Amino acid sequence: MKSFIVLIFTTVIINMNTQSQKREVATLGAGCFWCVEAVYDQLEGVVSVESGYSGGKTENPTYKEVCTGETDHAEVCHITFDPEVISFGDILTVFWSIHNPTTLNQQGGDIGTQYRSVVFYHSREQKETAEKQIALISEQKLYPDPIVTEITAFTVFYPAEGYHQEYFSNNPNQPYCRMVVGPKVEKFQKLFKDQLKK
Repeated sequence: MKSFIVLIFTTVIINMNTQSQKREVATLGAGCFWCVEAVYDQLEGVVSVESGYSGGKTENPTYKEVCTGETDHAEVCHITFDPEVISFGDILTVFWSIHNPTTLNQQGGDIGTQYRSVVFYHSREQKETAEKQIALISEQKLYPDPIVTEITAFTVFYPAEGYHQEYFSNNPNQPYCRMVVGPKVEKFQKLFKDQLKK
């Protein structure tokens, strides 16, 4: 009986600790979601990353539909993170470094509104943080051209098809992964080597 009570007490403590853990979500579009997911998967403080679609008018869109550019959805990643380990501001610092926020509806050879640079904010604080960072980047002239990143209130996220999840991890030798995703991940690892998961 005593051991049973200890077990129940221990379970309650574990559940309380689990529930007390803080989690926040960032929803970001920076071109192909394979690249974005591959980067944030490695960042300390990030709990999970899911590729999907946001910002459009079509309900439950397919990848094929989003690729037409007619759904108005962007390829995004839904990034769940622990704000006690990494701030939303730090999440955005990585965001600015892994894509070109000055090219409208385009990242390299990926062209279309589905590849737009976008921050779908989940709170007033996220919106203000994004706007302040853009103002600072513009003031410091870190890019030769103006930032065109869209700052929009989050409404809904549709997960992408299963084969898109953890795409780079599962398909490192796929041509696009070797030519585009891999180099981007390597650049990220060099820039943020002190913030990588152990």
